[in-house]
Amino acid sequence: MGVDKLSKESTALTEQQFSDRLEACKEKLYRFAFSYVKNEQEALEIISEASYKGFLSYEKVKSPDYFETWMTRIVINCSLDHIRRKKKYTYMEDSTIPFAAEESSMGLEEQWDLYEALDHLHPEDRAFIVLKFFQDQRFKDMAEVLSLPESTVKTRFYKILNKLKKHLTKEEVDFT
Repeated sequence: MGVDKLSKESTALTEQQFSDRLEACKEKLYRFAFSYVKNEQEALEIISEASYKGFLSYEKVKSPDYFETWMTRIVINCSLDHIRRKKKYTYMEDSTIPFAAEESSMGLEEQWDLYEALDHLHPEDRAFIVLKFFQDQRFKDMAEVLSLPESTVKTRFYKILNKLKKHLTKEEVDFT
């Protein structure tokens, strides 16, 4: 057996390691899916689909250190596929408000404004905001998840952030 094959085998995830790592990051993945669909049941379906897809190809993970990044990318793709299939946006259910409120120091009204503003973004753009503000990722980590150069991620993030600010500012003006 060659050295290359031996080193390749030692870095591959086992089924149990896949399960353990998925369990460790499932809440974060759920929140990410939820930020796309605003519906508990649909977010759970996305996580289920992403878990299945991940399980089918977990042996292809190049480095176990990037497992969470890899699974986040799968969740993003499953969320986008789900949105394309539905061709509509869904609204946040009342039963999920406490779960969202636990994660943030923002008031409930501010959270609603943020979720509503996220709905006005393209689903592909939403990933930038969710990764940065909901998952507190650095630009370097975001670049890995999104498979883009770091400079592109920064540029697009700030453009998207400006769109979001304009929308939130416009909403404040319209209501006063």
